[in-house]
Amino acid sequence: MEYTNLIVEQNGAIAALTINRPKALNALNTDTLTELSTVFNKLGRDSSVKVVILTGSGEKAFVAGADIAQMKKLNALEGRRFGQLGQATFRKLELLPQPVIAAINGFALGGGCELAMSCDLRLASETAKFGQPEVTLGLTAGFGGTQRLPRLVGTGLASELLFTGDIIDAQEAYRIGLVNHVYPLDAFMEEALKLANRIAGRAPAAVQLSKSAIHRGMNMDLDSAQAYEAEVFALTFSTQDQTEGCSAFLERRKPVFEGR
Repeated sequence: MEYTNLIVEQNGAIAALTINRPKALNALNTDTLTELSTVFNKLGRDSSVKVVILTGSGEKAFVAGADIAQMKKLNALEGRRFGQLGQATFRKLELLPQPVIAAINGFALGGGCELAMSCDLRLASETAKFGQPEVTLGLTAGFGGTQRLPRLVGTGLASELLFTGDIIDAQEAYRIGLVNHVYPLDAFMEEALKLANRIAGRAPAAVQLSKSAIHRGMNMDLDSAQAYEAEVFALTFSTQDQTEGCSAFLERRKPVFEGR
């Protein structure tokens, strides 16, 4: 399927999804969000994809934010629908069975920062910038920023960023735990691919169940979360990959996982 605002490529077990509106700094409008939702539906059903990398086209922006030209025209009802579309789309991304790596190559502001936070892992180039500057436009974060940012960096730091609209660089984002790694611009996509391939080389069911345990457990009390962990742990014993992994360890060889 051809997309207007996206480029979707697959190389082996790795799917690369690029938001492709460079003239608009990859800003998110309704059409782009709708296309993203469609792609996420397809990726979720594709067992051949083990890891997803999400990035933006060009070197200036991952996603500079939601499309302000579109938002300026919205009334309250339309604004609610736009926010709900962004939230639902990002939630689909968050709930994909596959791990998702955000490769952040420039501005990740507003909706762009919210999109990155919906991914499991975030790798940034040294030129990346992060922030939730909505209050400087008379707006609040509307695609999940008020909820995911405190969960990632803590309430105090999130409140400061959300209340001031300040923009931080990649090193500060790394310091506060918003990104996992920072790399030079000319190397960071290679590093993202290396990480994706390391993950893709692990037992697929174990990786996906680990993701499920993390996301569900974050919204449970500790006892309930550990009970869920025990269930996913038990499920791995029904897989051939578990047998292969333990056998390979005992035989001192590299395991060959087949996703079964």
